[in-house]
Order: sequence, then structure tokens, then C-alpha cells
Amino acid sequence: MDKKTVEPTLKRSLTSNQMQMIALGGTIGVGLFLGSTATIKWTGPSVLLAYAFVGFLLYLVMRALGEMIYVNPTTGSFADYASHYIHPVVGYLTKWSNVFQFVVVGISEVIAVGQYLSYWWPNVPQWLAGVVVIIMLTLANLASARAYGTLEFYFAMIKVVTIIIMIVIGILVIFFGLGNHWHAIGLSNLWAHGGFFTGGVKGFIFAMSVVVGSYQGIELLGITAGEAANPKHAIVAAVKSIVWRILIFYVGAIFVIVTIFPWNQLSALGSPFVETFSKVGIAGAAGIINFVVLTAAMSGANSGIYSSSRMLYKLGHDDETWRGFSKLSRHYVPRRATLAISAGIFIGLTLNTLLANYSHASANLFVIVYSSSVLPGMVPWFVILIAELRFRKVHPDAMAEHPFKMPWYPFSNYFTIAALLIILVFMFLNPDTRLSVSVGIVVLVLLTLLYYVRLWRNKKNVEAKEGSSEDF
Repeated sequence: MDKKTVEPTLKRSLTSNQMQMIALGGTIGVGLFLGSTATIKWTGPSVLLAYAFVGFLLYLVMRALGEMIYVNPTTGSFADYASHYIHPVVGYLTKWSNVFQFVVVGISEVIAVGQYLSYWWPNVPQWLAGVVVIIMLTLANLASARAYGTLEFYFAMIKVVTIIIMIVIGILVIFFGLGNHWHAIGLSNLWAHGGFFTGGVKGFIFAMSVVVGSYQGIELLGITAGEAANPKHAIVAAVKSIVWRILIFYVGAIFVIVTIFPWNQLSALGSPFVETFSKVGIAGAAGIINFVVLTAAMSGANSGIYSSSRMLYKLGHDDETWRGFSKLSRHYVPRRATLAISAGIFIGLTLNTLLANYSHASANLFVIVYSSSVLPGMVPWFVILIAELRFRKVHPDAMAEHPFKMPWYPFSNYFTIAALLIILVFMFLNPDTRLSVSVGIVVLVLLTLLYYVRLWRNKKNVEAKEGSSEDF
């Protein structure tokens, strides 16, 4: 009997709500709570439009993904589509890009956890806190997909509730004067300090080049598809709601920030979230936000372990790396792949700790490594949009009765691809993001070379075997 026919497969145990929270957890991260001022500095209050426009692009990406997953829901779906509808090298690139991206993100989030915990326990070594978090998240991921989904659900819920409370408080401050002696702040901060578009067209596109990094992780829905309890229903429900939820949370939170505070004074405030809660007299605002950011970092690491372990599982299953990574535990979890990813994050944490002790340049090195994940993180978006063009031609029968088609096909595909390419060009022109794009390009080139070297070796091995059999 063929070995592949008796191997266990991933268990479909994730609910639609868990899938939505996983995608939210992977997308709404530390960047929103601490890094929102970085995007505002380029273009001022018009950063609202930057978040909305990039959110619209990602809505189209997710609709294209949802259309394909509805017909063929598999783990790491967009990597399958890349191989099948574009070229095997693109599928290989997509899988390894995802592994690279989320291992690097996992390392950064675990390091961040140590920094946030030092707020309460300054004498505890940050590396020790990171190790404890890695062990805890690894155990959750080894237990079952449902255990991971439950943990991520609550992590994401904490972030979502915090953002909703902030938006409600912000509206009360802006329109009713809560915390401002009941004198409404109004909307004048949107244009009173140099106008709405303070950085012009270039500044606006520069801002979008930073915003795209904030949305990375939304494609996690395409990885959870293979473990969805009711894939067709779950995918449609998740895609329909997730993008709008993310848009509301991002745009709503940024609206509150740039309306309450003059945009050109934000860099001196620290976290705008802390300032907003403090403004209405909430005691311990800094401690509350620190707890939320802590869970955001743990959520990012949790999503990173889950996502990259499933892609490593696929690479093993497709004979594109060690086949042992495709073995499942009795809980239907890719145990070896999960342990390998956790080990990679631990090695990254260890190297960062050693560099921090011996060199003050380690911070710059770490920023370079972390930012190098931005371009590989965009690979699935391009893959999804291009693959869907071919998908339509291959499956005309499925399209006839398809209830969840990509809107405005094929113009929406071409428009989104062009917009993302323009953003990439401006990322290279922007001195603050040029290095991250350059390192990302190097990573993708090395992965491509690795694919063709591996292909050449496999061909040589086949020829050698055929030659030896002919001798007999």
C-alpha cells in the first residue's frame, strides 16, 4: 500500500471565530500600540487614508484567497496555489518566505516580551522571560490546533477589547469633552497643524510603505484552512468579517490618536494609547497598556510558531525538506516542525542576548534582521493575486455556481498588484525602509538559488541511479 495513503492528516478542529481571532492576532500587533507614531510622521493626519487604502488592497487579496480556498481548502493554501497555478519555484519561495518571516517575527516578539515584563520585574533577566514564553507557547502548540486556537482567541480578545474601549473613550473626548472639562476637542487637529496631507504625495506613499508591514499576517487564514472544522462556511465568514474588523480597529484607533493629539507632538508623548487612557483619569494607564502590549507580543509569537510550523510541515510533506517535519503526533500536530520553529526562535533569542552583552551595535543588527521579513511577508499577497488569475481559467465550472467570487475580476487583481509594486518601489526610495527591502531581496534570491541547486542535485541523483541500474 502507498505510504502516503495511510499517513495521518491535520485535524479539522478550528472554528470560524478562532480563525478570525488568529488572523486578527497575527495582524493587530505591537506596531499599532507602540509604532503608530512612525507612520504618522510621514504624512500627518492623512495616515488615516493610508491605513484605509492599504486595508482595501488587503480586502481584495483576501477575497481572491477566499475564492480559491472555497474550492480547495488546504493547509498553507496559497503556497499550493503558487506551485500549481504559477510555478513550483514560486511555491517553494512562498513556503520558505513564510517560515523565515514568522521565525524572525517570533524572535522579535519574544525579545519584546522580556522588555515588557521588566516593567513589573526589573530584576528578572529579559532572556529568562523569553525562554519561559517560548516553552509556554510551544506546549500550547504541541497540545492541539484547538488549544492553540483557544489561546490565540483570548490573546486577540484582549487587544480587540482594548482598542474598542480606546475608540469609545476617544469619541467621548473628541465630541463631548470627557477628560477635558467637558470642552469638546473637535476635529481641528486633523488640519490645524500644516494641513491634512503634511508630507505631500511622497510622504503619503512613504507612510503606506510602513503601513503594509502592519497588515502582514492577515493571510494566516490561508494557513488555518486545512484545520477548519467547516472550511467552506468558516472561510467565507472569516474573510467577510476579518478585513472590516481590522479596518475599523486600525482606522478607528488612528482617527482617535490624530484627532485628540496634534500629529507633530506625538513623538514626544510616548504611547498614544497610554496618553489617551491617562487623559480621562484612568489610573495605572501605563500598566494597563503594558499588559495589553505584552499579550500582543505573545500573540505575535504564538501565531509565528503556528504559521511557520504548518509551512515547515508542508515543505516536509512535499519532499522539499526533511520528510520528518511532515510527521504528526497523536494529537494531529506537526510536532517536529513545531519544535524546530521553537528552536529557531530560541537560537535567535540566544544570539540577540549574546550580542547585546558584547556589542552596542546589536540593536541595529536586530532591526536589520527583523525588517528583512517585510518583503518576504508580502510574497503571499502577490502569489494570491497572480494565482487567482490562472485559477479562474482552470476552474470555469466551479465559477459558474461560486457564491464568493473575487469582485471586479480581473481589474481588481491588476490594480492591487500595481499598487503593491508602487509601494515597494517607494520603500526602496525611502532611506528608512531601503535596507529592509534590500535584505529581503537578498533572502528571496538566496531561496531561489537554493531551489535550483536542490533541483540540480535531485536530477543528478536520479541520473546516477538510472546509470547504476543499467549496469546490471
